[in-house]
Amino acid sequence: MRLLLITLLPALALAQTPPAPANAAAPKPATTQAKPAATAAPGSLATDDEKTVYAIGLAISRQIAGFNLTPNEVEILKRAISDGAAGKPEIELNVWGPKIQPLMTTRMAVVAEKEKAASATYLAKAAAEPGAVKTDSGLVYRELTAGTGESPKATDTVKVHYRGTLTNGTEFDSSYKRNEPAQFPLNGVIKCWTEGVQRMKVGGKSMLVCPSDIAYGNVGHPPTIPGGATLNFEIELLEIVAAPAPAPPPAPAPPPAPAPPPAVK
Repeated sequence: MRLLLITLLPALALAQTPPAPANAAAPKPATTQAKPAATAAPGSLATDDEKTVYAIGLAISRQIAGFNLTPNEVEILKRAISDGAAGKPEIELNVWGPKIQPLMTTRMAVVAEKEKAASATYLAKAAAEPGAVKTDSGLVYRELTAGTGESPKATDTVKVHYRGTLTNGTEFDSSYKRNEPAQFPLNGVIKCWTEGVQRMKVGGKSMLVCPSDIAYGNVGHPPTIPGGATLNFEIELLEIVAAPAPAPPPAPAPPPAPAPPPAVK
């Protein structure tokens, strides 16, 4: 991430620095009133280049989301961008740059602990729902619609429809919105899914409430999922995907051609 910041921040600074206004010429008397020339609104993105540079800023904002910057720190960041673009930094980057990652780690841990504390009541309430089962891992499993097919194993590939939300109801992912089921091996997803989907039967629908320890941990999945977040997944198990048939064995090599008869003398 440091490399991305070092590479892209000067470009962002140039995009944020407005061009210096041209010196206006002294007005000349005229017999008719001239119409003012049309100008773009301040801050508008008029060209593809400007929109692309703006996209650089959006990309950087996602990269630094884990720092959980205060409004004052955002202003310091803007000043650093401008100072760097002007070639007048207040500090030495080679001295303070190595402190970036430790700061992010510390900030993310604080956010994660707050998120976990806020989720504790939610998890307890979910576990008290009729039909809910809380497992040793902390997963809260609740069947919404009973299935009639088989249950998958951890080594199986499944096809599902699902919707993922935060505890405040914010939806961060949905195969329903994409109008396309998802397919993946159960041993290649978060632990909550590996455990929870194995409890389901094909044709059924269930709700999984996943504490962060068996979801995305303290890191989360910025910018949509904060570190330490408890997640809700409504899952519909459509199919256990059959394993591909093994390739047929190669055909045996043809026997060697017989030796030609000896020539007659």
